[in-house]
Amino acid sequence: MVRRKVIAGNWKMHKTPEESTFFVENLLRKSLNTEIVDVILCVPFTSLAQVSEMLENEPVGWGAQNMHWEEAGAFTGEISPTMLQSTGCEFVILGHSERRQYYAETDETVGNKVRSALEHTLKPIVCIGESLDQREAGKVEEILDRQLSGAFAGLKKEQLETVTIAYEPVWAIGTGVNATPDQAVEAHQFIREWLDTSFGDGTGEATTVLYGGSMKPANAESLLEHAAIDGGLIGGASLQADSFSELVSIAAGVS
Repeated sequence: MVRRKVIAGNWKMHKTPEESTFFVENLLRKSLNTEIVDVILCVPFTSLAQVSEMLENEPVGWGAQNMHWEEAGAFTGEISPTMLQSTGCEFVILGHSERRQYYAETDETVGNKVRSALEHTLKPIVCIGESLDQREAGKVEEILDRQLSGAFAGLKKEQLETVTIAYEPVWAIGTGVNATPDQAVEAHQFIREWLDTSFGDGTGEATTVLYGGSMKPANAESLLEHAAIDGGLIGGASLQADSFSELVSIAAGVS
């Protein structure tokens, strides 16, 4: 089975609506090879309306960076899945390490969000990954197993068809340090084996698994040339149209 490469941008807490408009205008002037590569932008909530309008008839997907699992309620400052649906949002990042680290998200709450996203026809990009201390202690597989078990608790195999997993070693996020290709491939292979064991043979092969952790044009080819790595969840390099479009071109070149 040949999976399409995916380049997904995570803007984090960057870009006003006006800056988002400028970025998308510039990006759409580029040659994005969307016939070969799936391109996704995950933008701040305040930019969803502008981005959705600009990309409505373009071959670029868009999504949000978080959501609550309830449809409505007394949850000040939160965004519900139905609110995301109302913008035409297709994707949502869930369980990013920054959400786990700074906002006390747990494996259980990530699982709640994943199930809610699927119930509301949103496509979750589920982030998992270990800290440096955990890697040095030889606990990478233990941590990935725990996070995967929490995120996908109660799901059936067919529900994973619209799920993307992003392996993001916490020690490589925003640090300029990335996992070596061998480290990344090893983690991706473990994830696919876990999926086969938990949901049946073939599940791992059918699931899109991205690398997230300081991927940029300088190191992207060495990571993306491996069949186990389906693409990247891109942070800093997604903030400029030139570097982001270059990553799309690199992904197309190794597809």
